[in-house]
Amino acid sequence: MPSNDLKNTRSVLLAGASGLVGRELLALASESTDYTQVHSLVRRSTGSPQAKVREHVVNFDALPTLPPVDDVLIALGTTIKVAGSQAAFRRVDHDYVVAVARAGLAGGATRLGLVSAVGADASSRVFYNRVKGEAERDVVELGFDSVVIAQPSLLLGNRAALGQPARPGEWWAERLLVPLSGLLPASFRPVHASDVAAALLAAVAAAEPGVRRLSSRELSAR
Repeated sequence: MPSNDLKNTRSVLLAGASGLVGRELLALASESTDYTQVHSLVRRSTGSPQAKVREHVVNFDALPTLPPVDDVLIALGTTIKVAGSQAAFRRVDHDYVVAVARAGLAGGATRLGLVSAVGADASSRVFYNRVKGEAERDVVELGFDSVVIAQPSLLLGNRAALGQPARPGEWWAERLLVPLSGLLPASFRPVHASDVAAALLAAVAAAEPGVRRLSSRELSAR
């Protein structure tokens, strides 16, 4: 069983390392003295091993039994355009999220960090917000001792460096909203992916019992 007493002997399970926030989480977790090992779930091997990182090439539709871990970090997400349909989007942003959380819990994890989105609400009429809200609700119900949910607004970062397709909507939103950030409510201001990752990891390490949600205001207040 993993040790939950010695901070510097912890291990973490990470899903979503190919995304904006996930990439930052992988770098921070692999550099952190809090963790001795980082288990990264990927669909295809990156071919770029990092210190303390062990890649697991998996089928998210049928996850195998995974190694024991203490913490779980989930930064999975797509768009309806990339996924191809609402059903395919929900499979990634809800089903895979819950499956990874459940696998981590089965491996002994007690702490969970999830990257969600501003406006997440299981009762929302907006499909995107509803799916994000359902994912939040369902991972909380799994019974982790400590759950931290990041709810960033527009994410800022270099998607091209990740080989991700351009998102015209985000491109325009960034150019329109960033100059006006000072006029927007703090919880709706664009936030850098690196800030989201750092704030989420710090909050997970704090291990406050129960559920804590971090808005863009809190995510960028570093």
